[in-house]
Amino acid sequence: MRFLLACRSCGKQMPFAIKAGSCKCGGTLLVAYDLERIRRTLTKEKLKNLPATMWRYNELLPIENEESIISLGEGWTPLVPLNMTKEILPGGKIWVKREEQNPTGSFKSRGFSAALSIANEYGIRKVAVNSNGNAASALAAYAGYAGMEAYVFLPLDCPGLIVKECMDYGARTFLVDGLIHDAGRIVKEGEQEQGWYNVGTLKEPGRVEGKKTMGLEIAEQLQWKLPDVIIYPTGGGSGIIGMWNAFLQLKELGFVEGDLPRMVSVQEQGCQPLVDAVRNNAQFKPQCHHVYSSPTGMRVPDPPDGQLVVSVLLESGGTAVSVTGTEIQQAQKILGKQGISSSPEGAAALAGLFRLIERNFIRSTDEVVLFNTSHSLKYLPWDCIGLPIVKTYRHWVSVSSPSELSV
Repeated sequence: MRFLLACRSCGKQMPFAIKAGSCKCGGTLLVAYDLERIRRTLTKEKLKNLPATMWRYNELLPIENEESIISLGEGWTPLVPLNMTKEILPGGKIWVKREEQNPTGSFKSRGFSAALSIANEYGIRKVAVNSNGNAASALAAYAGYAGMEAYVFLPLDCPGLIVKECMDYGARTFLVDGLIHDAGRIVKEGEQEQGWYNVGTLKEPGRVEGKKTMGLEIAEQLQWKLPDVIIYPTGGGSGIIGMWNAFLQLKELGFVEGDLPRMVSVQEQGCQPLVDAVRNNAQFKPQCHHVYSSPTGMRVPDPPDGQLVVSVLLESGGTAVSVTGTEIQQAQKILGKQGISSSPEGAAALAGLFRLIERNFIRSTDEVVLFNTSHSLKYLPWDCIGLPIVKTYRHWVSVSSPSELSV
């Protein structure tokens, strides 16, 4: 087999298994590849003739049988230069990776294409996820396309359009009176009782691998010369972990040379556990109280492996920065005038850029990639789309009863 699992903490390797969970040491298990074997078949020249989706990199994704792939055409999103670059970085360059152009309107399409392809290969037909929004709608869409049952659990204040999206894709949709980790406890409790497969962040091997393709694409789109800095709005952190792995693998394959990008996580003030960890000598602690940031994908007080995310940031020479809701709104207007429909998360990346320039973390000659992770229209409030008030749940609700949301 060309891939297996390896612990990011202790380095132990083991055969690939879809439900391996964490290593005995407590570390996160990630997919590792036989890169010597892959080097013999995967070349830059070969990539020029492959389809413009993330599955052009299937040799670096953990699928054995291509017939198992569940794809809606995700990936190979545009990387466009920001026209106002000279005003911000006179000698540098700013790119925007337009992930809102994925099939479900966000970068989450990548992770769930990979995760459900693996699930499909192993015969799984029932899947569940906790989410702040975009992961739920992506799971719903890909599960619908694959003919799987989907169950999604969202915080009560999730943007209404995303809730409607989940239902339109056919997912059994629940609101939880709490935050994303509260919804995660419900999914975990239901694994045995309901028999579903938990597709939460770092609960299975596929989502990180799907996110990894963002890094592979940046390298290829920039002619195999990596940028100096990547600014990424961060909640659970699988994108940071995945892209860093992508760059390490590309370097080992000989596709790129030189320094790897400095990775930067951006969070909104009011929920900034990664920022606090970087400030406090890299000791990650979940933000247990006083969470007051906006209901976006960055609002993750207790990421599944926050310490791993922080270690990647520091290993890369990067950092984490927080921005205010007002700064995010201002950045959305700036990107809108550049023709980019930016989510609050994507706008946070631009706001983070401004903050990092002020701190002299970014040099005037740096080449920077910002991630716009989702489309702005997905964040319309409930009253804009005519959704009625729905039932909410504080604790576990058996989904075998007819208690799903109804509209």
